Amino acid sequence: MADHLFSPIKLRDLELVNRIVVPPMGQHVCSDGNAADWHMMHLGQYAVCGAGLVIIEATAISPGGRISPFSLGLYSDENEAALRRIVDFCRDIGQAPFGIQLDHSGRKGSREPSWGSRAQIEIADGGWETVAPSAVPWANNYPAPRALDEAGMDEIKEQFVAATRRSDNLGLDLIELHCAHGYLLHQFLSPITNHRDDAYGGSLEKRLAFPLEVFTAMRAAWPKHKPMGVRVSVTDWIDGGWDVESSVAFGTALKERGCDFIVASSGGIAPQQAIEAGPGYQVGFADQIKRETGLATMAIGLITEPLQADTIVRSGQADMIALARGLMYNPRWPWHAAVALGQHAPFPQPYWQSHPSMKAHASGQTVGKFEGPGAKGDGR
Repeated sequence: MADHLFSPIKLRDLELVNRIVVPPMGQHVCSDGNAADWHMMHLGQYAVCGAGLVIIEATAISPGGRISPFSLGLYSDENEAALRRIVDFCRDIGQAPFGIQLDHSGRKGSREPSWGSRAQIEIADGGWETVAPSAVPWANNYPAPRALDEAGMDEIKEQFVAATRRSDNLGLDLIELHCAHGYLLHQFLSPITNHRDDAYGGSLEKRLAFPLEVFTAMRAAWPKHKPMGVRVSVTDWIDGGWDVESSVAFGTALKERGCDFIVASSGGIAPQQAIEAGPGYQVGFADQIKRETGLATMAIGLITEPLQADTIVRSGQADMIALARGLMYNPRWPWHAAVALGQHAPFPQPYWQSHPSMKAHASGQTVGKFEGPGAKGDGR
């Protein structure tokens, strides 16, 4: 049978029951990087929503790598303990495997959260000095970041490795390395933000060097049987910036180093971007990277309808579908998509009586036969 949205897929030893992915969705409700009670609710609902995989939001590898003062972190024992409480809860109630996205914000750090103004926070107001490959500010009215020297780069690489080990300590199933949306590793990739004249800037090969070093070090620290992928902004949407051909070259190099999948996103490097958005506007990027590198790809971006998502998988344009805002608005999207497509998604037993295959009887009892899989055999 041809692949479809509700067919399984295997990444190394991790088998997903379907191709629906809950992607990282920044919540910005933390204190000192510690996961909050909000995460119990936020991630708990996705643990039982029927998706094949849930990926925890962009998680900073250091205090200075946070996007906002309220970002999630995995750089301390306290962070690890706080996140363990959430992960253990989600594993207990749900069926979905859990991954994590590891990130350093670079020059896009020290900001108000995404649900706020996103304005830069001054050091006097609780912000911090940001870093980048070059001292290029986000915009004219923003402070210039500090250009990293090689000692600073080595420190950041070790912080990525330490967060990788903490992710394994938590029993997480997958890592997604964030090299997109204008954050630090994307800043090294893009000529818009990387103006270096050393071994880490200039040619495409040199701009790839540091992100590849980070990935290689993380892959060596991450168990061989667990998959690891990368989120890439396939284009900057700026003339002279990072583009699809560069992303293909990056994907090819990543595959040689043990990468298992690419999440094909775009944009975020600078305010002058001119994004041409529309339904499924990034699917073509996932398709091209898949065809030209042989890597599994995840499509994301204005994919909202079950038939649209299923068609992308059936046509071979991408192997997995990630929905962020759609799942925020409707956390039961996988259940509804399964019904619309005549398929089954994991469905927890306490909710069986709500399935459309079950009918309410005048006696107050629910009658019918539910044939879909439950989230837990013990009824939880």
